[in-house]
Amino acid sequence: QVQLAESGGGSVHAGGSLKLSCVVSGLAFAEYCLGWFRQVPGMEREWGAIAGIDSDSITYADSVKGRFTISKDNSGNTLFLEMNDLKPEDSGMYYCAADRRCSMPQMPPGDYYAIAYWGKGTRVIVAS
Repeated sequence: QVQLAESGGGSVHAGGSLKLSCVVSGLAFAEYCLGWFRQVPGMEREWGAIAGIDSDSITYADSVKGRFTISKDNSGNTLFLEMNDLKPEDSGMYYCAADRRCSMPQMPPGDYYAIAYWGKGTRVIVAS
């Protein structure tokens, strides 16, 4: 059974930092593209950072570029998202996702249901 378990969310003030983790089990971790998505109530889920199978294949959304860093620990089957200089607009539920296809940044939000695996999310609140 595939499981993705996020942790590390919390409440911080603007300018603060958090590091999210996603422990993945039940699949061949190194063979999947992995990503972090954010969702705010009433809004579409949006992608923030994707780590491809190749360690050089990392893509960031413009809104997080320069502030967030995605990384993988293949030996520990864990995906990370280090978030610095947090802003109130970064608040939301953060989900990790896994799929053999590495086209997640190009997918319209309406197609996210087709992404193979999702975690249950971890909440981030950034106060101004």
